[in-house]
Amino acid sequence: MSNTGLIIEERSRDIGDFLVGRLIPFRKKRMVGPFIFIDHMGPTRIKNGHYMDVDQHPHIGLSTLTYMLEGELVHQDSIGTNQRISPGSVNWMVAGKGVTHTERTPYDLREEGKEFTAHGYQIWVALPKSLEDIEPEFHHMNTNDLPSWNDAGANYRLIAGTGYGHTSPLPVHSDLFMVEIKTEEQYELEIKGELKGEIGICIVKGAVKACDNHIEQGNMLVSKVEDSCTIVLEPQTHVLLFGGQPFDEERHIYWNFVSTSKEKIEAAKIRWQNHEFPKVPGDKTYVPLPISKLKQS
Repeated sequence: MSNTGLIIEERSRDIGDFLVGRLIPFRKKRMVGPFIFIDHMGPTRIKNGHYMDVDQHPHIGLSTLTYMLEGELVHQDSIGTNQRISPGSVNWMVAGKGVTHTERTPYDLREEGKEFTAHGYQIWVALPKSLEDIEPEFHHMNTNDLPSWNDAGANYRLIAGTGYGHTSPLPVHSDLFMVEIKTEEQYELEIKGELKGEIGICIVKGAVKACDNHIEQGNMLVSKVEDSCTIVLEPQTHVLLFGGQPFDEERHIYWNFVSTSKEKIEAAKIRWQNHEFPKVPGDKTYVPLPISKLKQS
C-alpha cells in the first residue's frame, strides 16, 4: 500500500517503562526493531461503488506485510504475483531494489455489490543494509500455515519471525517477531525471555494496564527496557506484538522508499518519475510522486 503521508501523533506520552502513541512512526519513536511504518486500515464499511483501489506505486529497501482482520484484497505486483488475501492470512512482499504493486477489492465482491467491512494492517519492515538491493520476492501464508497455541485462555498466533518458542514459516530477512494475541478473560502477558529486541504492543481492541496506566485500543506501547512492568490484557482484548533487533544504521523514509542511503532514495524518485520501475502486468495505472515530496530536500 502507498504511504501517501506519514501521520505522526503529537500526543505521544511517557508512562515509565513505555512510550505510548498512535502507531509508528510517532514523535518519540521512529522505528521499533526493523519495523518502520504501521498503517491501520479501517475498520471501514465498504459499500457498492466505493471500493479499495490502490493504483500502481513503487517501493525500495523494505518488505511489506499485509494482515487482514476483516474483508479481502487482491495484491498484484511487477514480479507477476496475483494473490488474494483473506482474514488471518499474510502477504509478504520484499521490495529490495525496486518493485511496483496494486491492492484492490476483489472483482467478485464488486459484482455481488454487497457491503462488507475492511479492516487490517499494512506494515513496512526495513531490510538489512546488505540486502536492500536484493531481487524482489513475494510470499503468501494461509492462516493454517502459522503457528498458533493457547495459554490460560489467551489465543496466540505467530505471524512472523520467532517468539514464545515458535518460528513462523514466513521467510523474513532479520531478527524480528509479530505475534497476535486475543483474550476472553483478563490475562497477564509475559514478555521477558519470550521476545528478543525492541517490543511494540498495538492495541487492536480492548485495553491493557501497564505501569498503573489504562491504555485503550488504537494506541501503541513501545517498551523502553527489556524488563518492563507487568502488562495485563483486559477481557476481550486483541493485541499485536511486534519488534526485534534494531539496525545499527539510520533509515531514511521518503514516500514509499526506505533506505540507509539518501542517494538511493533520490535515484528511486528519478526512476519512478521516468517510468523506469518494472510494471504490474496488464496495469496501466500510475501514482505520481507527490508534488509536496518533490519540493522537499
